[in-house]
Amino acid sequence: MRTAELEGLLRESAPQVLGALVRRYGHFDTAEEAVQEALLAAATQWPEEGLPEDPRAWLITVGSRRLTDLLRAEQARRRREDEVSSWVLPADFATAAPDAGASLIDTDDGLILLFMCCHPAITPASQIALALRAVGGLTTAEIARAFLVPEKTMAQRISRAKQQVKASSLPFRLPSGAERPQRLRAVLHVLHVLYLIFNEGYVASSGPSLHRVELAAEAIRLARMTHRLLGDQGEVTGLLALMLLTDARRAARTAPDGALIPLAEQDRTVWDREQIVEGVALIEKALAHAPAGPYQLQAAIAAVHDEAPRAEETDWAQILALYDLLARGSDNPVVWLNRAVAVAMVEGPDAGLREVERLAAAGGLEHGHRLDAVRAHLLEMANDRAAAERAYQAAARRASSAPEQRYLLSQATRLARGGASRGPGRRAG
Repeated sequence: MRTAELEGLLRESAPQVLGALVRRYGHFDTAEEAVQEALLAAATQWPEEGLPEDPRAWLITVGSRRLTDLLRAEQARRRREDEVSSWVLPADFATAAPDAGASLIDTDDGLILLFMCCHPAITPASQIALALRAVGGLTTAEIARAFLVPEKTMAQRISRAKQQVKASSLPFRLPSGAERPQRLRAVLHVLHVLYLIFNEGYVASSGPSLHRVELAAEAIRLARMTHRLLGDQGEVTGLLALMLLTDARRAARTAPDGALIPLAEQDRTVWDREQIVEGVALIEKALAHAPAGPYQLQAAIAAVHDEAPRAEETDWAQILALYDLLARGSDNPVVWLNRAVAVAMVEGPDAGLREVERLAAAGGLEHGHRLDAVRAHLLEMANDRAAAERAYQAAARRASSAPEQRYLLSQATRLARGGASRGPGRRAG
């Protein structure tokens, strides 16, 4: 088994193994430590000894044995009768056969673990961090980067969340009907972080490369897992569809030298058609069976782009209608900025520019490059080349991603040298 395949198998198995141990024995924090040691043992032994017949059962058995050792060590250290009497020691697993863990496997464990992490006794920020750590398998360092906080801070936050789970005496079971809606709202916080992680992987906010492929792939993996757990929730399906439909264009977004290629100029034969077909099927199903939420609407917009054979055949009227729905009641300025592009494509660049200037006056986009980049694009559509050149230069000064900065400067240079304007459908995507 190749290293990448082994790592993928261990990542996918970890939440189920942790869920099995917590369901059987409790002790969330100690169980997680035992699982980590079982994963390390697998990573060391499996390449030499071969893959066991039932890898998950093997991990559960090894994790159970390690949990026994950890709890007994804690028992010996504390020596307090009231603490000892509350523990359930898995003594019957201390000498278990390699396949004994099979009886602990429950396909609902991952779902229950996700709900446990999203318990209302935990703060929303800690819910997200704990879910990504326990269910997603992200390291503390990876979660810290997603939250833009030091690793030490995130480690303390996750530790406090574990203690809150322990203190709450939360039973390891699916929440009752009365509890479920509140817990589902917490899961939406997790979706938001997965979306942020994917965006960082698809368009890196800084650094020399446009993509961080491993980060986008990890976000898609986590979204797939969440979809398997909560596939009846429209926004879960919508998020997975959005990621697939967006990531399908990745191979066409950069030239061999790493330069950014805008959406209208991409070679659409390079787009991943399997991902597009899967994403379209997911969003069609979600929209047919659930009220349209933000992720579903964004996925529907991505589907319209992906299904257009050529940029000139993009159904911008449909995209504008979808943005109208998405923007309704939204205070996200990026949504409104994207809508301004759709307005320009349907009603003309002047109409789009009016929307851009309204957003500029309202504030909220002044710290990034996107407002100036869209302004430059629409000014060029309106044939105001001098103003477009200045706007491209302003956008380049604000861009933190090297490929995006180079692209914006190249557009300013092209206009300064009298180069021909490009087609009206030009957008990075």
